[in-house]
Amino acid sequence: MAELIRLDGLTKRFGDLLAVDDVSLSLEAGQVLGFLGPNGAGKTTTMRMIAGFMEPSAGTAIVCDHDVIQDPVAVRRNIGFLPEGAPTYGDMTARSYLEFIAEIRGFDGGEKRRRVRRMVETVALEGVMHQRIETLSKGYKRRVGLAQALLHDPPVLILDEPTDGLDPNQKRLVRDLIREMAREKAIIISTHILEEVDAVCDRAVVIAKGALQADGTPEQLRARSPHHNAIVVTVPAPMSTLVETAVVEIEGVAAVEKIADMGEAVRLRLVSAARDNLTATVSDWLRSKDVTFDELLVEQGSLDDVFHSITEGDGDA
Repeated sequence: MAELIRLDGLTKRFGDLLAVDDVSLSLEAGQVLGFLGPNGAGKTTTMRMIAGFMEPSAGTAIVCDHDVIQDPVAVRRNIGFLPEGAPTYGDMTARSYLEFIAEIRGFDGGEKRRRVRRMVETVALEGVMHQRIETLSKGYKRRVGLAQALLHDPPVLILDEPTDGLDPNQKRLVRDLIREMAREKAIIISTHILEEVDAVCDRAVVIAKGALQADGTPEQLRARSPHHNAIVVTVPAPMSTLVETAVVEIEGVAAVEKIADMGEAVRLRLVSAARDNLTATVSDWLRSKDVTFDELLVEQGSLDDVFHSITEGDGDA
């Protein structure tokens, strides 16, 4: 697949504040990149620089072979950008706003009407086209914003919190749309909703304090969780103390944690020191100790844990 986005040492300073610190990455057509980070991490600033709406202090971004500094207009032609809080023309109706965007993009007459109609159908705006944008719900405003980003069918999409304010059915519609478009486009999604990464992204990066801290598939990021390949086992309560000795008896078990006390039974987590899969070893050990168990499963780890460890700096994820 063709490389559609390349960032080389992208940096942005606001006075003494280093908002984005030497960010480098590339994205090909057919990829959806989840852009994760806490508030103030530099996500929005990075996306604005990629979209050509903010000039880098150093480094550059290349979009569809166009440099954002040397040719920002060409970059904007190739990008559909959904910024935070878009759209901004509250006194316009949804229809007049989309027609206005179409005209700015160079479409008129039948082509303008065709593209607006297609966007109305794509993001399900039929019922609100004659309402002023300021009267719309947050979810519908977000969908109008998404429609303007898609109207010119760009090869690159940069979407800041695309499902913010949407109800579950609307989120599903937008996620299905992103998956469908991803076959031919390069898409960057900034989100605080980690389930969205699993739902639509095949790759994710974590940014904190302006710098990239992690880059990989959702599965690769989960493998950095302290609970990746941990064994969860439910045993009779009288045997829980014996199972806790696994931390000294089984090589590779770093800790035994009590997850839940259910009265007659206790659920325990055996943490793998090297995140290796110890299922067979733990199962054999339990049987050698005549410990009966109702449940034995392997945890994959959670993106929540990894995100917290990376952005808060309290772990070795």
